[in-house]
Amino acid sequence: MTYSRITLNKGKETSPLRFHPWIFSGAIAKKEPGLEEGGLVEVFSSQNQYVGTGYYANGSIAIRLISFTQTEIDENFWYEKLNKAYSYRKQLKIMNEKTNVYRLFFGEGDGASGLILDYYNGHVVFQSHSWGIYLQKENIISAIKKVIGTDLKSIYDKSAETLPKQFTEQVKNGFLFGEEEEVIVKENSHVFKIDFIRGQKTGFFVDQRENRLLLADFCKDKMVLNTFSYTGGFSVYAGAAGAKTVHSVDVSKTAIELCNKNIELNGFSNHAGYAEDTFDFLKDKKGVYDVIILDPPAFAKSRDSKHNAVIGYKRLNAMALKLIKPNGLLFTFSCSGVVDKNLFFNTITAAAIEAGRNVKVLTYLHQPADHPVIPYFPEGEYLKGMVLWVE
Repeated sequence: MTYSRITLNKGKETSPLRFHPWIFSGAIAKKEPGLEEGGLVEVFSSQNQYVGTGYYANGSIAIRLISFTQTEIDENFWYEKLNKAYSYRKQLKIMNEKTNVYRLFFGEGDGASGLILDYYNGHVVFQSHSWGIYLQKENIISAIKKVIGTDLKSIYDKSAETLPKQFTEQVKNGFLFGEEEEVIVKENSHVFKIDFIRGQKTGFFVDQRENRLLLADFCKDKMVLNTFSYTGGFSVYAGAAGAKTVHSVDVSKTAIELCNKNIELNGFSNHAGYAEDTFDFLKDKKGVYDVIILDPPAFAKSRDSKHNAVIGYKRLNAMALKLIKPNGLLFTFSCSGVVDKNLFFNTITAAAIEAGRNVKVLTYLHQPADHPVIPYFPEGEYLKGMVLWVE
């Protein structure tokens, strides 16, 4: 099959030849007329050297490469890519007798920018973040069916919220295979009810699995506060670890209702959920909590909003540090890709100075292996966190 041809300006092939999958619009010297959003393209250097195959977008990131070898982008291509991602996770034993929820495919980390697949005990949530991936949906769905086989119960398309705005009206969320049923998953032997149809993101924050497990080591006989709790991932682990009391706070009443359900499913009674704004909730809680978890949504989704995000992270962490009991532990996170590890560290340092508390960094936290970071694309390391001991 012949794809539209893109030629780069001299020297602009260096980054993609090192397997970085993004090509910016300023790097393009020539493109064929009439090239449409999401169309497949082959990219060549100014010296006519093949660079990669990807899809085109009208934006600053003009091309996202999905192959660095000349090949046809068909169902077999996607089967090989998904099967490689699936085999990697099987080799690491991410799915086992204790866990049946994980990220099956993670964008650039698995070789296809814009594609997210989450696996919930046989149910797969398909989420496209770009029109080029959405146009490949049929091939990808066929590949999922082949890779998962008889274990597959449903595939749900949840792309309407994540596609560029000009395409959202053309797309409706819905089942591509199977139908709605109650979904219960296991994560490290804890059980969770998942609502990927009405819930945030794909229904559960699968990227915090290992960090939740670490939290459990510090919760016995402690007063624990889980802010931005969503459906209670950290709360369940804290309760199972023998916390004296666990409080969950989220602005969404629906999320708190599901959080309470998950606490009930796991047989705990030492919990209370609050449908409140976290900043408002924290105002009068000085000296109440031994352990506080701060896992807010991405305060910055673009470089333009980075400054305001840093102010938000600093304010939130300063409040928590002022309130936490002496010798307390703060688990603090950022999932903003544009806020890198160094900036996040400096922001937390500034918050500790403002709070007037002496802190020690016990460990740094990050995303798990089913959200792989490849060295050619360090931007994929979006989740960063710290555990602080507060004097």
